[in-house]
Amino acid sequence: MSSFVILKGGFFYVLEKVWEGTFLVKAVAVAETKQHTDQTNIEKILKQAEELKEIFSTRADAIDSEGVFPYKNFADLKNANFLSLTIPKEYGGKGLNLLEYLQVQEIIAQGDAPTALSLGWHLGVLLEAAENRHWQGSTFEKVSTNIVRNKALLNLAQTERATGSPSRGGTPGTTAKKVKDGWRLNGVKAFTSMAEALDYSIITADLDYTGTKGFILVDHNLEGISIKETWDSISMRGTKSDDLVLNDVFVKEEDLLFVEDGKSFTARGWYLQVPAVYIGIAAAAKDYAIKFASDYSPSTLPGPIKDVPEVRRKIGKIELELFNARQVLYSVARKWVEQPEQRINMGKELAAVKHIATNSANKVVDLAMKIVGARSLSASNPLQRHFRDVRAGLHNPPTDDAIVYNLADSVLGKS
Repeated sequence: MSSFVILKGGFFYVLEKVWEGTFLVKAVAVAETKQHTDQTNIEKILKQAEELKEIFSTRADAIDSEGVFPYKNFADLKNANFLSLTIPKEYGGKGLNLLEYLQVQEIIAQGDAPTALSLGWHLGVLLEAAENRHWQGSTFEKVSTNIVRNKALLNLAQTERATGSPSRGGTPGTTAKKVKDGWRLNGVKAFTSMAEALDYSIITADLDYTGTKGFILVDHNLEGISIKETWDSISMRGTKSDDLVLNDVFVKEEDLLFVEDGKSFTARGWYLQVPAVYIGIAAAAKDYAIKFASDYSPSTLPGPIKDVPEVRRKIGKIELELFNARQVLYSVARKWVEQPEQRINMGKELAAVKHIATNSANKVVDLAMKIVGARSLSASNPLQRHFRDVRAGLHNPPTDDAIVYNLADSVLGKS
C-alpha cells in the first residue's frame, strides 16, 4: 500500500492507495498534528531532565560541601540544549511555555536544587521576553541567537542591600547616567546568582536620577564589571549569589531593554519557578524518607519501620502536602498559559502559590527528617542539605508577610 500527503486548508490529506485507481482519503487537522508533535517534544525534554537529575544527584553533596558553582552540571545542561528551552522556536529554541518549564524545574531540583534555581532564573527571563516581546529593537533575537549558538548564560540582577527586595518597590541605587551614544552604569547588585559564570546580566538602574527604573543588558566582558565574593549562605550554596559590581560601565543606547515607571503592576508568571524548585527539593526528601523507611528494620520490630502506624501517618501527610502544592502550582500555571488575557490580574494568585508551595515544601522536609530521625542530621545525609536548601524558599521574594498583607489589602483595601 502506497500513500501520499497533501497539505491544504489547514488539513493534511493522506491518500492511501488501496488498489489500482482507488485511494482511501484521511483528513488530519494540522492543529492536531502540531499538538501531537509538541507533546512528543515535551515528553522527550522531561525524559532528558530525569536523566540529568540522576547525574546531578551524584554531585550535589560535593557542590554543597565545597560551596562551588556547579560548572559540570551546566556543561551537561548546555550539551542538552537546556539553556534555550524557553527561547521561541523561530529563534532556534524549544519554545516551552510556563507550564512545561515548571515541570522541568521541579525535576532538575530533585537532583540538585542550586542548579535548578540558577537555571530557572536564566530560562525565566527569556520566557518573559518571549511572552511579551518588550525588549526594544532586535535585541531579544540577537541574545536568543547567541544563547542557542554559544550557550551564553544570563540572569536578572535587581537586588541591592540598601533597597532590599525589588518586590517591595523602591528606586534602585544603581544609576545609569546618559552620555553620548549610551549610558554609564555605577552600582552594586547583591545576591546575583551565577555571578561568576554569567555572560550577561540584565540590571535595574535609576535612569538619569529621574526615579524611572530601566532594565539594561550588560555584557560581562565589558570594562568595569567585577564580581565580589560575598555569598556565605548555608542554603543554596551552589548558586554562588555573589555581588555584581559596576564601576563606570559604558553600555550602548540599545542595551536599555525596557522601562518601568513603578505606577503599574507587572505580573511575572515565571517567578513560579521558585515554588517549583522547592517542591522538587521536597520530593527528593520524600523519596529518601520512603526508601529509608522501607529498608530500615531495627531489631525491636518484626519488619521495616514503614509498617509502623506513626511513620505511615507522616508519609500520608507528606503526600497531602505535595499534592496540594502541585495542584496549586500547576493549576495557576495552566491558567497563565491558557488565559493570557487574565495575566495582568493574576498577581495575587502567583503570590499565593509561592506562599503555599514553599511552606508545604518545608513541612515535607521536616516530616521526612522526623521519619529518618537523628541520622537526618548527619553531615553525610542528604536530608540535612534539603533542610537547609528548602529554607531559602521562605526568603525568596515575595516574602510570606508581604504576601499575606497584600492579600488582605486586596479584599479590605489599604489601611
